[in-house]
Amino acid sequence: MFNSILIPTDGSEHATRAAEHGAALSRAFSASLHVIAVIDTRPAGGPFSGDDLEDETLDRMTADAEDTIAAITDAVDAAGAIQTTIHTGDPVDEICAYRDDHDVDMIAMGTHGRTGVGRYLAGSVTESVVRQADVPVLTVRATDRSRDTAPYGDILVPTDGSAPAAAAVEPACEIAAQFDARVHALNVVNLSNIATGSEYTLPKDLIESLESQGETVTERIAARARESGVETVTRVVSGFPAADILEYAEENDIDLIAMGTAGRTGLNRFLMGSTTERIIRHADMPVLAVNARDQRVDE
Repeated sequence: MFNSILIPTDGSEHATRAAEHGAALSRAFSASLHVIAVIDTRPAGGPFSGDDLEDETLDRMTADAEDTIAAITDAVDAAGAIQTTIHTGDPVDEICAYRDDHDVDMIAMGTHGRTGVGRYLAGSVTESVVRQADVPVLTVRATDRSRDTAPYGDILVPTDGSAPAAAAVEPACEIAAQFDARVHALNVVNLSNIATGSEYTLPKDLIESLESQGETVTERIAARARESGVETVTRVVSGFPAADILEYAEENDIDLIAMGTAGRTGLNRFLMGSTTERIIRHADMPVLAVNARDQRVDE
């Protein structure tokens, strides 16, 4: 499934941590590894300069980019030779264009970047790549939990049963099979979408119906995982999606969260981009975001 992995870097600790996870996946899948540094000339040149920079400034920024790439190639153990490149322009555009031009299967990037001229791996840029890239994007924060890069022992797949949510199932199962990991299928009955006030008591039969639907959709993921010989756990909870996903991940020592970036409308809706972005910002473990924007959901 993953034959090539792209790592954008700005030399930050977050980007380096993402590179370590990307390299671990490249070894597991025998995938080629690509490292790109993008010189964002716009903030450096000022609001009226366009993309033109003085030669001295551009030379300095290029040297910095070369150093950041060298730091990555020295730090990681890839499955084979690492392809490196430096581009100039808008970081999101250049990262996505490189992906398209080189048929990359996954992008691994940090969720925060350094400040200053070279800054580009900020959360907003990473989230823009997640929204635009048509391949899974592995996002990594530099936390104590993300220090362990391999093997992944437990992978969490949140689901609401929609086709967009299901987009994350196949990549999660493939990774779990490579690392002999356990898949946790989690459904959160979204109380915020059905509660109308603090004094409102939710009908018991409605909750039971939604929980039954949750059991069905989590079992669907478990069945897919078992086809790959992967151990599975299913769980249905009632609460608030982002908070409950993060709580489950912490309580169950999850090493990787895999989820779609869009979900269905309706009472059980929760896998919208905003929720995925909250998970990306706050999860201590890596998050594999699978963009399902081009999928159509038959309601």
